[in-house]
Amino acid sequence: MNRLINIRIRGKHGKPILTDIFFKASGKPKPVVIFAHGFKGFKDWGHFNLIAERFAEEGFVFVKFNFSHNGTTPGHPADFADLEAFGSNNFSIEMDDLGCVIDFMLNESEPLQSGDADAEKLFLVGHSRGGGVVILKANEDARVEKIVTWAVVNDFGKQWSQEVMDDWKKKGVVYIENARTHQQMPLYYQFAENYFANKDRLHIPTAVKNIKIPFLIIHGTDDEAVPYQSAVTMHGWNPASELLPVDGGNHVFGAKHPYERTRLPEDAEKVVGKTISFLLNG
Repeated sequence: MNRLINIRIRGKHGKPILTDIFFKASGKPKPVVIFAHGFKGFKDWGHFNLIAERFAEEGFVFVKFNFSHNGTTPGHPADFADLEAFGSNNFSIEMDDLGCVIDFMLNESEPLQSGDADAEKLFLVGHSRGGGVVILKANEDARVEKIVTWAVVNDFGKQWSQEVMDDWKKKGVVYIENARTHQQMPLYYQFAENYFANKDRLHIPTAVKNIKIPFLIIHGTDDEAVPYQSAVTMHGWNPASELLPVDGGNHVFGAKHPYERTRLPEDAEKVVGKTISFLLNG
């Protein structure tokens, strides 16, 4: 197993995008899977290394990365050491970050230097908010061949009531507690301003309806963060998509952070197995 860990990709917004690449070197082109983590997530969360290893064993080049403004730093890639960056993040930055990772992996002098990455087979997988970013990127980037979402958010703007918006605008910031670390994590009002200023680009329902490539939606029926009904609704927007319910599955499909077991949780194993089958066979 080959692992290129903590590669720094130059971002467009003043901070690097820390990236890991897992693959089995053979000199033969392999499909590239780029994985986008969710809100308050990071590339080394929980079982993500086990997932990366599993994809690599199945013949993929698997890429996971930290969004540049997710609150981690190159020196602390699994800790929220830069809350100012977290508060200054927005969906446009995350879209640009994903674009930078795609460009990096599909460059003619691709980082593996071995011909192991097949630039003609690019697949995107995203969890929760990262799944929303994946949908939006697939809608605007013709290089993407297939996408899979896990526990995806189906509309970035709908959770903000007018009361929340008014209070957020007045104070300039809202704080969200991290249940694991108990940090009070800021979100500056620019986050909402960016969404509404770029809604044509960032509107997931429109993107879902436009997508013509193979699209798999996986969602736990007991998701406590994003209700399963949101996946059903999204599938209705694009009946050509495939919907896989995970009976009793929660938002992280049985995983947690830190995750110390050497095998994936049962629900996560179902999710990964179905994703791999879909990407290989469609």
